[in-house]
Amino acid sequence: MEQLEVMSWKTLDAIKQAAQIHETMGDLDTNEQMAIFCSIEEDFFELYYSELESNYIRHFEDEEEMFKYLDIRKNEFGEDEYEMDYYDEEDEDYDEDEGYSDFSIRDEDEDEF
Repeated sequence: MEQLEVMSWKTLDAIKQAAQIHETMGDLDTNEQMAIFCSIEEDFFELYYSELESNYIRHFEDEEEMFKYLDIRKNEFGEDEYEMDYYDEEDEDYDEDEGYSDFSIRDEDEDEF
């Protein structure tokens, strides 16, 4: 594995545009860091964006090494702690296509003007 520090997010974006994305973790708006695991042909990369630390490109020897580091990064970001279950399946007001039906933020006891 090799690591190259880069100053510009544009450099990372250029690689990201040409690559096949395997996994994205974090969010610059909420976490102030983001890691993108991607590949271009037989080259495997981690593109690391940060508002607080150095940005870098990490090049892996092979796909196996990339996925090993992907699991490590998931633990660092806390990604494996979250389930993608945003609703209660037994909730009769929830429709997978529409979201919650009959949902209103208005209090029924409110006086109308």
